[in-house]
Amino acid sequence: MTNLKMKTGLLVRIVTVLLLAALLGACSNAEQSQTPLKAISMAWPRDVGPLNPHLYTPSEMFAQSMVYDSLVSYGANGEIEPALAESWEISDDGLTYTFHLRQGVRYSDGSAFDADNAVRNFEAILANRNRHSWMGIVRHIGEVNKVDEHTIRLRLTDYYYPVLQDLSFVRPFRFLADAGFPEDGKTSETIAGPIGTGPWKLKEYKKDEYAIFERNEHYWGDKPRLEQITVKIIPDPESIVMAFEKGDIGLIYGQGVISRDSFQYLKDSGKYGVALSEGLNTRGIIMNTQMDGTSELAVRRAIQYGIDKDALLQNITKGTELKADTALGRNVPYADLDLKPIDYDPGKARQLLDEAGWKLDPGSGIRMKQGRPLKLKFVYIETEAVQKQMAEVIQGDLAKIGIKLDLQGAEVMLGLQMLRNGEANMNFWSSYGTPNDPHNFATVIATPTMDGLYEAFSGLPEKAEMDGIVQKALISKNDEERSRLYAELLSRIHEQAVIYPISYEANAAVYQPQLTGVAPTASKYRFPLETIDVAP
Repeated sequence: MTNLKMKTGLLVRIVTVLLLAALLGACSNAEQSQTPLKAISMAWPRDVGPLNPHLYTPSEMFAQSMVYDSLVSYGANGEIEPALAESWEISDDGLTYTFHLRQGVRYSDGSAFDADNAVRNFEAILANRNRHSWMGIVRHIGEVNKVDEHTIRLRLTDYYYPVLQDLSFVRPFRFLADAGFPEDGKTSETIAGPIGTGPWKLKEYKKDEYAIFERNEHYWGDKPRLEQITVKIIPDPESIVMAFEKGDIGLIYGQGVISRDSFQYLKDSGKYGVALSEGLNTRGIIMNTQMDGTSELAVRRAIQYGIDKDALLQNITKGTELKADTALGRNVPYADLDLKPIDYDPGKARQLLDEAGWKLDPGSGIRMKQGRPLKLKFVYIETEAVQKQMAEVIQGDLAKIGIKLDLQGAEVMLGLQMLRNGEANMNFWSSYGTPNDPHNFATVIATPTMDGLYEAFSGLPEKAEMDGIVQKALISKNDEERSRLYAELLSRIHEQAVIYPISYEANAAVYQPQLTGVAPTASKYRFPLETIDVAP
């Protein structure tokens, strides 16, 4: 009987302990579930795409830069800094680059980043050389080899000065985990999944609706302060503003996401935080020299004289973008040149058109030449708020000098295709910005690419000479010679009026007051998402 009582008492005590443990665990879990997730939502007008690090549109560059890293990065002070490569050496002849990879780096799936994986990525990119021909380094890489587990060696076929600048760009030289490669190992069409070493990883995605990114706990650098970011796809700029005012969105960031009117409206309300970067790249118009009308220098110059740029910027960008007078800003290497600005002068524009035989038809108000009206097609990105507004104002300005512009909004790739195929006279254009100007700007003029600049310039009688200047500049080892060659190239571009520079674009940020750490970066494509936090 005594033994039975002892056993019963022991059993009661065990059950009690277990119940208390379960209760405490439940309380702990309840407390954890009540801890709010550090998360925000941001708006973007286009789907983020499949996020193949080795391809381009429809993948959005800001999203690619969230997931993937490069060997080196472009710092805020304009210097090349270590990233996945901790250090590197360059041979005396400039043909061999040895990169020492950062040790202990893991992809978001936990797998290791090492020399074998790095070489595999290079080989996948170089297997698709034609697609990447816009980037000069692709045509100069001979081979990439593994030296040891944490070292790779890149050998060039001939000298090319901006190797590190090209390797720092958002795409295509970013690194994908082995598990992200498709079965055939080729990334030229698709990938198995977006697995990178960057600060974020893709958690959930629904095409044209949203993409949810969560913090990569394996990230080798300073981890993001937020745990999760939801990118909501909202094509209409006004709908973005409405969602932001309702509190459904915490952050608006980038170029052309909302109009500058809306930016000013939200700023003036005093309810929200705002920030504006310095000018990052040139916004302009590219004119197709192979199409009727814009094939004539007189017409291209008349267009430039006929646009009231000061009024355009004041009315649309509200002073948030500085006026550009040249294709590349003076802060771009080799672009600090004294080129004469083409200021607004509608009288001069009319004179040029008259002298070129384009006579005004009083009935229609459109200029005619040999029975042909001066009608031009102008394409803009349909989801880009500022472009549409600018196109409409420019349409009105040019109507005053007898040029009829037919406007067409299009998806990004369709607009570029129309320029390449000779289906558009004019298209909005943006320079790459740092660290890729001036060399990649020059490269796409001399090399057929998706951008359409090669085709746009191809109607110039001196096109072959300009291509030769580009090639000499890219392989020159002499800085003075390189400076002279770029000066000649940029001067010819200015004189031929193929590009009409408008302004220097900036990234605009509007954010809810509880957010902190929103500080625009020196890159057009890298958003400051890692420093953002939510105040308690």
